[in-house]
Amino acid sequence: MENIKLTAEDIELLNSKMGLRKLLESEKIDVNKALKQTKYEAQLAGLQEQLIALQERVIRNNEKIVVIFEGRDAAGKGGAIRRITARINPRHFRIVALPKPTVEEEGQWYFQRYVNKLPKPGEIVFFDRSWYNRAVVEPAMGFCTIDQYSNFMRHINPFEKMITDSGITLIKLYFSITKHEQAKRFKEITDSPLKKWKITPVDLKAQELWNVYTKYKKAMFRKTNTKNAPWKVIDANKKTTARIEAIEHILACTAEQH
Repeated sequence: MENIKLTAEDIELLNSKMGLRKLLESEKIDVNKALKQTKYEAQLAGLQEQLIALQERVIRNNEKIVVIFEGRDAAGKGGAIRRITARINPRHFRIVALPKPTVEEEGQWYFQRYVNKLPKPGEIVFFDRSWYNRAVVEPAMGFCTIDQYSNFMRHINPFEKMITDSGITLIKLYFSITKHEQAKRFKEITDSPLKKWKITPVDLKAQELWNVYTKYKKAMFRKTNTKNAPWKVIDANKKTTARIEAIEHILACTAEQH
């Protein structure tokens, strides 16, 4: 067995129920891997407790919070949302992942269907992709016209100012991954019988259009990274650290106001 230096804290962690479970998950015991996973699970659990406290305060004070998750396909947005919402009260939060607009919605003001999903007092809403579809995905894929894109970019900052002026806390997260990491994750998804349903025709073009997406992403940041509604860019090449950073940022943003 390899020579591993463990602190008293490490040994205590490995002797916990969680640590022992991680040690015994695979046939070949890997102490370093088990310790790393146990530390992550313990840190995540502690942050989830803080999220419960945050939600209790939101309910008590009739606060309204919106958290936007943006990023390229397979960046880990959905996985992060699942960890964030795993322990909080399902009656007081919603996850919004809107499908392609209907014909009726296409005839409406672009922001209309998103406005309809904003939180009521005492509620947190998590957008798994948001109105920012029109900033990157739609123009990159040719799903909107140049005029529609320009119109969106002209109105997005005043729209978000209206949201925050109405008393909603708006948190914008962007999960950033490399082209190589995206390709690797696409392969993992397509090779898995339990996950391959996640791949869409839009996803399959993401690698081909990587540079086009990058152009629109940079324009989005230049225009919409405002003092009123700033972006938090998270290095999401490692899913576990990205989830921790996302939760810590949500807690920091919501703590600043109290």
